[in-house]
Amino acid sequence: MATVLIVDDHADLREMLAVLLEAEGFEIRLAGNGAEALRMLRDVRPSVILLDLMMPVMSGDEFRRRQLADPDYASVPVIFLTAAHDGRSRAERLRADRYFQKPVDFEGLIAAVQQLASRD
Repeated sequence: MATVLIVDDHADLREMLAVLLEAEGFEIRLAGNGAEALRMLRDVRPSVILLDLMMPVMSGDEFRRRQLADPDYASVPVIFLTAAHDGRSRAERLRADRYFQKPVDFEGLIAAVQQLASRD
């Protein structure tokens, strides 16, 4: 079963995404910020990471830089989710596999997760 790590500081969005993706057969792990997500990577290797860019404690940008620097996790695909006005350029700069502007197109997001998880 493919695992999706959802990293977002908004609990309601995390839970909504978890319900939608569980219904599609994914195992879900949840983190409220980048630091928590980095700790979780020690225990689970997700098939896909959904990553908010703007979070307290550790931003999505910093998480992604650290993920890319770690050869064990650099190849895990990342989908950025953000309300930031410069989200697309940040996603490109940090080599995101996909990018979605908030509010998220859930059908498109599910399709992207399915596609990226199938590469695992």
